Amino acid sequence: MNKVILMGRLTRDPEVRYSQGGESSLAIARYSLAVDRRQSRNNGGDEQTADFINCVAFGRTAEFAEKYLHKGTKIAVTGRIQTGSYTNKDGQRVYTTEVVVEEHEFCESRNASSNSSGNDGFSGGSQQAPMGAADGFMNIPDGIDEELPFN
Repeated sequence: MNKVILMGRLTRDPEVRYSQGGESSLAIARYSLAVDRRQSRNNGGDEQTADFINCVAFGRTAEFAEKYLHKGTKIAVTGRIQTGSYTNKDGQRVYTTEVVVEEHEFCESRNASSNSSGNDGFSGGSQQAPMGAADGFMNIPDGIDEELPFN
């Protein structure tokens, strides 16, 4: 089984290109995730570092990345590892490893993303929270409980 689940922050805005082919072109998005890794030291302290994982998404997943993902956004990615190789212009063999993204989802609200530049050095940009509470969720007015389709 080849399945990968990662959680991290985008290190840059996704680079999106469209394939040249027939009537419908296919979106291809490439980005990298900074995924935290803790290393234990002999002296008892923990030093936090990150792995930088290259990701590629296709089709609607790539279009979603182009529209909604930005540098600093914290996301969870599900996909598979794909390896490959090519010969560069100097004639040397270069081996690649990347995660082919099958799905991704946000791991924090827009407000948290825009305020996340404190600990890890990444900036979420100047995104505005939608109408509602400061946590990014819409306020439900009092007395509307009777109208909700569930209890």
